[in-house]
Amino acid sequence: MAAAKGGCMCGSVRYECGADPLFMGNCHCRDCQRASGGAYAPAIGVPRSAVKITGDVKYYESKADSGEMAKRGFCPNCGSRLFSLPPFAPDLMVIMAPTLDDPSIFKPGMDIYTSSAQPWDHMNPGLPKFPKMPPAG
Repeated sequence: MAAAKGGCMCGSVRYECGADPLFMGNCHCRDCQRASGGAYAPAIGVPRSAVKITGDVKYYESKADSGEMAKRGFCPNCGSRLFSLPPFAPDLMVIMAPTLDDPSIFKPGMDIYTSSAQPWDHMNPGLPKFPKMPPAG
């Protein structure tokens, strides 16, 4: 996925990522459901230092499942959710896959926070499932 590009709906915020993803997955936590307006958030974790952002990004902080504050980045003009900055990994940035110019490069490798998944959410049976976060390592 090196040199992946994307941005918000109105074009005010653009980003480019020059690193391969650390992970790709679908997060089914209630925060992601509310923030995305859908059953889950398709997310790509990358090193924060590999992402170059142009334009103004606003961050909304909310208490994560861990009790720490997570930040969700969005365009203040059109409201598109673009990024997450998880509290457990300060060097990590999570890009919302639908904001990629070519979202077909998203290849989810897992479903996380499945304990919060909605009963009407049909998950890919071929992906590993984790009730919360996957084990470290």
